[in-house]
Amino acid sequence: MKERQLLKNIKLLKLKYFGHVVRHNNLEKLCLEGAVEGRRGRGRPRRRWTQDISDWLGFSVREASILAQNRDGFRSAVWEATSYKDPP
Repeated sequence: MKERQLLKNIKLLKLKYFGHVVRHNNLEKLCLEGAVEGRRGRGRPRRRWTQDISDWLGFSVREASILAQNRDGFRSAVWEATSYKDPP
């Protein structure tokens, strides 16, 4: 049960930080939206932070960025994504 609460807190903090970053024009937002030139390394591609955001919210990263501009709407989407319904 504690592990589940920890994962919920991590998910909540990641989503809140995403909303914070996309509402500001700064280096962090540029890094989030930018792509690195060059060749990809060998092996399986690592899971990206933005993939978690997209999976949890059920939107593409672009749609989530637009939604984040509306704080109340984004807050309710984050609440829905982090609220677990415990099995009986």
